[in-house]
Amino acid sequence: MDSPRDTSSGSARLCPTCGTRLAAGVTRCVVCGLDLRPGAKRSAGGGSAQVSLSLPVALGLLAAFVLLTAGITFAAVRLTNVGLRATPTVTPTATATVTATPPPTLTGTPEPSPTALPPIDYTVVANDTCAGIAFRFDVTLRSILELNNLTPDCLLSVGTVLKVPQPTPTPSPEPTVTLQASEATAQACDRASYTVEANDTLAGIAANYNVELEAIKEFNGMPSDTVFVGQVLTIPLCRRLPTPGPTPTATPPAPYPAPNLLLPRDGEYFAQTSNSVTLQWASVGALRENEFYQVIVEDLTDPSGTKRLVGYATDTKYIVPTSFRPNDTLPHILRWQITVVRQTGSDANGNPIYVSGGAVSDRRHFTWSGTGAAPTSTPAP
Repeated sequence: MDSPRDTSSGSARLCPTCGTRLAAGVTRCVVCGLDLRPGAKRSAGGGSAQVSLSLPVALGLLAAFVLLTAGITFAAVRLTNVGLRATPTVTPTATATVTATPPPTLTGTPEPSPTALPPIDYTVVANDTCAGIAFRFDVTLRSILELNNLTPDCLLSVGTVLKVPQPTPTPSPEPTVTLQASEATAQACDRASYTVEANDTLAGIAANYNVELEAIKEFNGMPSDTVFVGQVLTIPLCRRLPTPGPTPTATPPAPYPAPNLLLPRDGEYFAQTSNSVTLQWASVGALRENEFYQVIVEDLTDPSGTKRLVGYATDTKYIVPTSFRPNDTLPHILRWQITVVRQTGSDANGNPIYVSGGAVSDRRHFTWSGTGAAPTSTPAP
């Protein structure tokens, strides 16, 4: 029989306690520290069975224990939602200094200037004149001459195309502010317009309308009682005087409205073959015995600027006498208007004295070509 293997001899041996393979000549186990020298004392229980582990196994058990401990700790933290959370550190922020901004300066918006309109092409027809074309399009004769490079005599041929400038549009007026109490009262006052005639006096006009003389001066800004022929006065009817005395007297009739002009149409042209022109207007009502329609016709083309016709009619038409027709070969622009007048008496020569009995109509114009003949004696109207 083989004898038992001596663990203490040979080139290598095993530790009797932990079983670790030891090199030859080692006197102490590097794992469990057992003294391997011969004759060394063993522990009392040396005879009993001892459990020994190798180094790799011991390291593996240690690693498993660490992982198990870490897993249990992680699960406990997740289940209890307990953990250390980093408290955010509040970093103080510098507050910006508020600088007062000055309010923007208001800049006035310039008024839009009216845009000039392009000229109109007009083809000359028979009996056309530069003055008639200028009147028809409400422009000056000079503007047509300059735009078309025409001479002052303005000789035209049928079929010629002229450039006619268009009137520049007038901008709308600015809205007015709220009137003061005195201005509002003046605006609410009923008024009438009266054109001063020959031999009129301010006192006579005030008496005819039964209005204070001072009221007429106040409404017209007159420094004195002097009036002039052709002067247009505003009569404040709201300032009429009460009738004096206990006996009521007849109240002056209310002024008539402005007549509505009918014929000829505004701007109508009358050729050389037209020997007379008939003016017609709408009636303003039944006139009294001393009331008439006053017709005023003015020749705006006459070089003297003073050619004026004043006529009277009880009907709603008036035939302009042939004697008032221009005598040259040029067409003349004539302006006419109608109003109601009232005869208040006669002067020293027996001529009737008239005062205004109502408002003046709008002004219309017509063109009348001259006869080209020498003037004849003027018949009495």
